[in-house]
Amino acid sequence: MSTLNNPFNTVHGTAPFTQIKTEDYIPAFQKKIQDTKNEIDAITSNSATPTFENTLEALAYSGMELDVLSNIFFNLNSAETNDEMQKIAQEVAPMLSALGNDISLNEELFKRVKAVYEQKDNLNLNTEQETLLTKNYKSFVRNGALLSEDKKERLRAIDSELSTTALKFGENVLAETHKYQLHITAEQDLAGLPEGAIEEAKALAEQEGKEGWVFTLDYPSYIPFMTYADNRELRKEMAIASGKKAFQDNEHNNEGNVLNIVNLRHERANLLGYATHAHFVLEERMAQSPDKVNAFLNELLAKAKPAADKEFEELTAFAKKLDNIDRLEKWDGSYYSEKLKQERFSLDDELLKPYFQLENVLDGAYQVANKLYGLVFTEVHNIEKYHADVRTFEVTNEQGEFISVFYTDFFPRKGKRNGAWMTSFKNQYMKDGINERPHISNVCNFTKPTATKPSLLTFNEVTTLFHEFGHALHGILANTTYPSLSGTNVFWDFVELPSQVMENWCYEKEALELFAKHYQTGETIPMELVEKIKESASFLEGMATMRQLSFGLLDMAWHGQDPTAIKSLKEFESTQFASTQQYPDVAENAMSPSFSHIFQGGYSSGYYSYKWAEVLDADAFAYFKANGIFNKEIATKFMNNVLSQGGTDHPMTLYKKFRGQEPTPDALLKRAGLL
Repeated sequence: MSTLNNPFNTVHGTAPFTQIKTEDYIPAFQKKIQDTKNEIDAITSNSATPTFENTLEALAYSGMELDVLSNIFFNLNSAETNDEMQKIAQEVAPMLSALGNDISLNEELFKRVKAVYEQKDNLNLNTEQETLLTKNYKSFVRNGALLSEDKKERLRAIDSELSTTALKFGENVLAETHKYQLHITAEQDLAGLPEGAIEEAKALAEQEGKEGWVFTLDYPSYIPFMTYADNRELRKEMAIASGKKAFQDNEHNNEGNVLNIVNLRHERANLLGYATHAHFVLEERMAQSPDKVNAFLNELLAKAKPAADKEFEELTAFAKKLDNIDRLEKWDGSYYSEKLKQERFSLDDELLKPYFQLENVLDGAYQVANKLYGLVFTEVHNIEKYHADVRTFEVTNEQGEFISVFYTDFFPRKGKRNGAWMTSFKNQYMKDGINERPHISNVCNFTKPTATKPSLLTFNEVTTLFHEFGHALHGILANTTYPSLSGTNVFWDFVELPSQVMENWCYEKEALELFAKHYQTGETIPMELVEKIKESASFLEGMATMRQLSFGLLDMAWHGQDPTAIKSLKEFESTQFASTQQYPDVAENAMSPSFSHIFQGGYSSGYYSYKWAEVLDADAFAYFKANGIFNKEIATKFMNNVLSQGGTDHPMTLYKKFRGQEPTPDALLKRAGLL
């Protein structure tokens, strides 16, 4: 009997990673899917009149063992995958999609939910129960419960194809990321690069059995190269290699997958009675409609464009003055931005990195969480890990009560996708009087320690760590009854508030003094550097805003109209980028074939939510700033009304309970220097 089919006999019931065999997954999925079907059958065959308890609650607690199994498998498929895991994913995805359809298209089940929904005004439900009921009813309707049989069959086929195509999309991006290497043998080609980046490239070359230095498209290798390498031709080569990921004439090309995904999503939305995929998605978001999202993005664009154009002119003039560059290209952006920032603020990442040793920054995040929310993080060594790089922590409150398990996984490796994310191995929920506590994980790709140096973070990586830790707190502090409303199970344009608000502490003297200490001398970061960090926070913010808006507008263009006539992905993209474009186009590059957020992650018709949540986070942090960044009373309000509440109520209701008012974009525009 495989480990995956038994209750986990581990500390806090954590995943028994070392005991899981790859061949155990398929049989375990088959069993858990059947168990879930049996739980659904028990609800539909119940002869008693449908009630909230025997229908909605029973449904809320069904499939929970399958959820744990799925979390383990898909989290590892992102952080620790291989060919075998990817094959299993391709087999499992349609099985799970079919189960999802079996449940959402189950007529008997829908009848029971509908019967309860129709008498909801007489049931005396609390807010969370009412939310669960309304969300479930709407979810059935939004997933085809009212369709005719032939349309239900088509919906099943679409969902199955979408699940496997999205996986294939992600596999292609991963394969392309790992395929390319820039192999340097002449030392002069390293000019401009910081010593840490050179050391890392040397170690990578040795690993590959090569002479010289190897740079890759993994962010900790790619970003320093693009920011510091003096050799413009090599920057160009790297930039083009990155920009044509999955947009090349080979077996990893994603153009067909992109067009297939957007057309299937559009057909699905039409089947369900929506004009477009964006109309379908946004019905369950704070923004509510594509018109509102486009108006929001275009309003910010109108405010950011004059600043962005002025910044681009300054950067162009600076490159001309410095190196006689006539036309700024995409591979010049990071390089000259960094040089201009150094000139303007005498500040560069290499100056800051010694103050940001990874372990200290993580400890700083823990101290901030302690001052705000009374949490204590203690590293433990009795919880199983899926890789030697992973660290495990027990989280308790100040009374010593257990709150959560927290995993960190911070270094790039083969089989781990790029980027940074928060995920959960087990959600928080309450059942039979027991508050089941969550198991939360942060996964990032920071520079590995070398023979002579610990892992030192750029300031951008410091804010990334705090960002993902903000998501983690949303999971860790969850305190709801039903698993589907717990933690980060909130409207997608609200999910970035806890993460983005955490980034603000990275710019504050009182917070930096807790953890920004020189890794060799222990000296606290000098105040003039802190001032420069704050001053430079809105440096080239107009251009950065334009870039984010361009991604949001591209997402809405793919999903907010009928895509059936689109034949050329590149042509379509170029048209969409026209209003935000600053650098000349690169013919052999395209964004969409590796735009994983919207084609593999959950951000389709939702990329705008980064900016939407920035409005919320700037407004929320302004409240802290006015009353002290470690103000316990405000932190408690944020914890009780936002972080612990998950999706139990409408996000704007929760936000107003915390803030006392609706947010306005003023705080964001002021912070970005765009007012």
